[in-house]
Amino acid sequence: MPQYAYLRVSSDSQDVANQKHGIYEYCNRVGIVNLFFIEDVVTGKKKWHERKLGELIEGMEVGDKLIFAEVSRIARSTLQVLEVLEVCMAKGIDVYIAKQNMQLDGSMQAKITATVLGLAAEIEREFISMRTKEALAARKKAGVTLGRPRGEAEKLKLDPKRDQIEKYLGMGLGIRPTAKLIDEAPSTLRDYIKRRGLRAITVAESA
Repeated sequence: MPQYAYLRVSSDSQDVANQKHGIYEYCNRVGIVNLFFIEDVVTGKKKWHERKLGELIEGMEVGDKLIFAEVSRIARSTLQVLEVLEVCMAKGIDVYIAKQNMQLDGSMQAKITATVLGLAAEIEREFISMRTKEALAARKKAGVTLGRPRGEAEKLKLDPKRDQIEKYLGMGLGIRPTAKLIDEAPSTLRDYIKRRGLRAITVAESA
């Protein structure tokens, strides 16, 4: 099984060296060898699935190993970190985080950890949703016109989750794991994909 070590590269070469050192030290301790390093230059505010990390995870399969130097090197925000771990768990990828000595490898402890991470991600999404609603309420109170223009397509239940759906399907996840990640029934997701004519439908229907 392939064993990848992900390095989030900045302009500080010493930081990259420190990441490599931490990963090598950890892997020697737990017996992981023959690492293939992936260096990802992070610029601007690109989300994780738009970077090399997204491409890497998309191509990985059940049982492949992915090692990070530490949690803060996975992504730029708490929610993105949780999303990365959620997707890896859904695809059956074994994740190791050196500094925190964390292993998400299919064991019972890992499954419990994954459940907690999933709950944390959901809580974070709820906070974001709450802040968005508060901002919209403030705009409405200020007299800003809200809502869709006349003549636009009817709103469907899963429209607020469309970005998530397209992201997960685009990464190769099928309907069932995608539905699990967005907390919806597979039949509901399948119907939404067909009604919205999403490009990833052929990928999704292979599940």
